[in-house]
Amino acid sequence: MLSDEEADPELLETLALARTPHGTVDNVMRVHSLRPNTMRGHVTLYRAALHDDANTIPMWLQETISSYVSILNKCPYSLANHWANARHLINDETKADLIEQALHEDNPQAAFDGAELALMQYARKLTLHPADMVEEDVSRLKQAGLDDGEILEANQIIGYFNYVNRLLNGLGVTTDGDTVGYYAKSD
Repeated sequence: MLSDEEADPELLETLALARTPHGTVDNVMRVHSLRPNTMRGHVTLYRAALHDDANTIPMWLQETISSYVSILNKCPYSLANHWANARHLINDETKADLIEQALHEDNPQAAFDGAELALMQYARKLTLHPADMVEEDVSRLKQAGLDDGEILEANQIIGYFNYVNRLLNGLGVTTDGDTVGYYAKSD
């Protein structure tokens, strides 16, 4: 991974696009420094899937879905960042502890019901058994009360985290040097 000091003008421009609110470039993006085009694409996809103002799934649930996919994929990098975000947004330590335990035990029904549980079940199947997906999987989400836009949002979040978990695990990326979590206090 190239540092800012080693970056040419094209990379510096791309690093500026990828900067966090803390003013840093997390390793998840910096790992692309030898190929700025993939960094630009990654930043765009990430912000469209998880941080788009048009999303209607509550942000705490978006971050919780992200965390569950990362648990299923055994991706400590994404889990560290996105569970920190989910915990902050849940803003209830008892509820967050219950959810965290349920997800780590692969037992989401211990913490969720209704549409939230349906989303977790969809996330699990799409992550672990994507070739087994059938029309009924989407129908169950609709029956649970989710609309087509929310289903698409969830699908994109789950798809994005399956991509990024494989990127991070495949390249051995760690949180070393990162500010973990979007809501972390900057120094």
